Formats: sequence, C-alpha cells, structure tokens
Amino acid sequence: MSACSGLTRESAQMSRVSPQTSGAPPVLNGLTVTHTQAHASGLQQVPQLVPAGPGGGGKAAPPSKQSKKSSPMDRNSDEYRQRRERNNMAVKKSRLKSKQKAQDTLQRVNQLKEENERLEAKIKLLTKELSVLKDLFLEHAHNLADNVQPSSTENTTNSDSAGQ
Repeated sequence: MSACSGLTRESAQMSRVSPQTSGAPPVLNGLTVTHTQAHASGLQQVPQLVPAGPGGGGKAAPPSKQSKKSSPMDRNSDEYRQRRERNNMAVKKSRLKSKQKAQDTLQRVNQLKEENERLEAKIKLLTKELSVLKDLFLEHAHNLADNVQPSSTENTTNSDSAGQ
C-alpha cells in the first residue's frame, strides 16, 4: 500500500467519525464528498466519497426510496394527507382481513369438534353392535357344536352308498 492511499483512507475514516456541522460537505446519493490531501505536501486536493450516514458503509438506498426520505413532507400538504388516508385504508383492510380469517378459523374448529363428537358417538354405537353380534355368533356356534354329534366315517359312507 502506498503512502498516498494510506493517507486517503485515514482521512476518509476521520471524516466519517467527525462530520462538520457548519459548512457541511455536499451529499450525493448518500455519500459525502470530502477533500483529502493526497500528498504530504498538501498541494493537491483529491475528492473522496464517504458514506454520509452514521452507519458508515453499506449500500446506498435506491433512488426512488432515497428521494422519499430525503425530502420530508409537510404534514399539512395534500400529498401527505392522501398518503396517510391511503395508508389508513390499507391498515383497516388488513385488520378486517385478519379478523375475518380468525373468525373463519374459529368456525372451522367448532365444525371439526362437532364432527369429531358425532364420529366418536358412532364409534361407540358400532363397537356395542359388534360386541352384540360377536356374542350372537359365538352362541350360535356353540349351539351348533352341541347339536352335532361325533360319528364314525364308516356310518356316513355306508348310509350314503345305501341311498344310491
């Protein structure tokens, strides 16, 4: 690094730390134009661009947004009143939309709770019905088992062939 660039950077950092209040340097696109000595002799002045804000760096704001911030609006101006009115309308609309969404969600929760209760009642009813049908089936199966008497295979085959 040369002595020139070292002095330039040091001067730029100093101008960032202590901005002048009276006769402040011009600001261009968020950057302050300061003049620093390029050589120790002080014969030549070199313009230096330094971030104007106290943040000390970063990107400059886009021109469209910067113009809005650099010229504060008069609270009595028509443009200010129109912007405030549009903003108020947007806020009201947003709040109403949020409120409606919350109401819809609450309504859906209540519907699902009711449906859940109905389904649980149906499950209880079907479980009872299944239990009754199982008992009937087991009773019927037991009665069939009692009515059927074990017989030898010879009797059944002889009686079947005699009928033919």
